[in-house]
Amino acid sequence: MSLGIVIKGPEGLVLAADSRVTLEARPPGAEHPLIVNFDNASKLLTFPAPHQSVGAVTFGAAVIGLRTAHSFLPELETRLPSQRVPVLVFAKALSTFYLEQWNSVPNHPPLPMSFIVGGFDEDAAYGSVFAFDIPNNPEPSPRNAGEHDFGMTWGGQVNFVTRLIHGSDPGLPALLAAALGKTPDEVAAAMSAVRPQMEFRVPYQVLPLQDCIDLATFLIRTTATAQGLSIGVRGVGGEIEVAYVRRTTKLTFIQRKTLHGELGSTGAQSEPRGES
Repeated sequence: MSLGIVIKGPEGLVLAADSRVTLEARPPGAEHPLIVNFDNASKLLTFPAPHQSVGAVTFGAAVIGLRTAHSFLPELETRLPSQRVPVLVFAKALSTFYLEQWNSVPNHPPLPMSFIVGGFDEDAAYGSVFAFDIPNNPEPSPRNAGEHDFGMTWGGQVNFVTRLIHGSDPGLPALLAAALGKTPDEVAAAMSAVRPQMEFRVPYQVLPLQDCIDLATFLIRTTATAQGLSIGVRGVGGEIEVAYVRRTTKLTFIQRKTLHGELGSTGAQSEPRGES
């Protein structure tokens, strides 16, 4: 579940994700599983030097075995290249590592564990973005690959975001094909013809970094709020973590969860989680 967003703008990259993990729990003797949520997961992944110009968001399957993607970072960090590498090479290393973890456990969730990786190659003017799914599509696929091709990549529970950006629910083509007796290709052609008139037009080519941050936060918060008012799986929630990376600066958090004691306590101050 969850919702992850990466925006490639002319001033840099913005990565954002919610903090909710949704799991199925089946008590002994129960006929149906229970859906349980935890709102303190870290799904915006950062990495140590010399890989501080790249980050990733994860969504889809919450765990591999009984572990989240974030919990594997200590093992992953021992496997990363000792020198800075292009974003594509880093994304391939990330995919290889998580595919190994996936293949090492016997039982798997029905959803893949998906990642969007964003960062800057050394001396590159603009960022690079790649997406992959474990286990079915482990080869990183480029997004907005042209040097001046700016835009947004999102994944997870995308219904509300897709409605807002593309003007229709992602399930609409299948419904139209069934209702009208048309083939998927015929419906796809019709959707391609009308979508430009329905889309929420965002000028990514001139969008300042702050507006990229605002857009990502708006879409995740809107999804979480809408899910809280509707019937369905409420897979997006908790705090929204947001970070950016520029050509000349390392990945920096705009907002991030912190560890804390009981609210209102007069004890020790909150301890922030380590930053890359």
